[in-house]
Amino acid sequence: MPEHTPSSAAPWLAFFPVTLFATVMGLTGMTLSWQKAAYSLGVNPLVGQVLLIVAACVLLIITTIYMFKCVQHRERVLGELEHPIQISFFPAFSISLLLLSIATYEVSVFLSHYLWLCGAGLHLILTLFVMNQWIHHTRYQIQHITPAWFIPVVGNIIAPIAGVEHGHTEASWFFFSIGLIYWVVLKTLVFNRILFHDPLPEKLLPTLFIMIAPPAIGFVSYLQLNAGELDNFARILYFSALFITLLLFTQWPRFSRLPFSLAWWAYSFPLAAFSIATQSMWLQTREPFFVVLGWLSLILVTFVVILLMIKTVKAITQGQLFRAE
Repeated sequence: MPEHTPSSAAPWLAFFPVTLFATVMGLTGMTLSWQKAAYSLGVNPLVGQVLLIVAACVLLIITTIYMFKCVQHRERVLGELEHPIQISFFPAFSISLLLLSIATYEVSVFLSHYLWLCGAGLHLILTLFVMNQWIHHTRYQIQHITPAWFIPVVGNIIAPIAGVEHGHTEASWFFFSIGLIYWVVLKTLVFNRILFHDPLPEKLLPTLFIMIAPPAIGFVSYLQLNAGELDNFARILYFSALFITLLLFTQWPRFSRLPFSLAWWAYSFPLAAFSIATQSMWLQTREPFFVVLGWLSLILVTFVVILLMIKTVKAITQGQLFRAE
């Protein structure tokens, strides 16, 4: 029998990372931002429809490839499940289904409902799985905590956006409650790690942008649950997202010096979430400030996602991805 091939010579499929599902979140987030802009800013709805097709195709491609990895490189998939940071990206798949359920609602209510049921059910299972790993861990340390930990648990806050439309109001409150409460808990842990322990490694600094997503998406979900009424709690959620966005943009020189990695995709979905929330705020208040910020955020997230796509394709063609770290 041939000897075991060293990991450095293993085929690229073995190193196909679960973190790539974050690209679908970014693409779908941009899609939803353009779909929202068709109502709030008067842009051509065709853009959102085209982006929806692109996002769905990317999800299909990544899912198919990762399924082959599960079959041919099971030990590496199990390694990602045991990794303190990579484990948080498995629920990015179920979040992608939830986001597509929102994006496809006007195309097909049946498809949207089916995607919501699959996405919400799977995300709940993954939330329980990841939290069990956290509770009964033997390997996690404070240095392992990053904003990426928001994905498995706080990601539940997305479910009400389409869930309410499909008549699952109480279930939507259930998911919203999980996301909201554990956002507060995990945010406390993240700030404790950042303020009182070693700073995040440079490669993980883009994950700080994930902190924008919970209050921004929470704002959109809460409006849906609250029959579209803009009350004081909704304002707290939105302006929390606005403040975190401003805080992170004051650090832009630091982010601009970072070399490209897949962690850069952490910029995409949170910025899209803020764009959607800002457009919703414009529709609620009709304050000129929010329409200007809505346009700026839409342009910014579009530029960022296009840049990320170009850099990701370039990195793949140059063999910089899909290799051992």
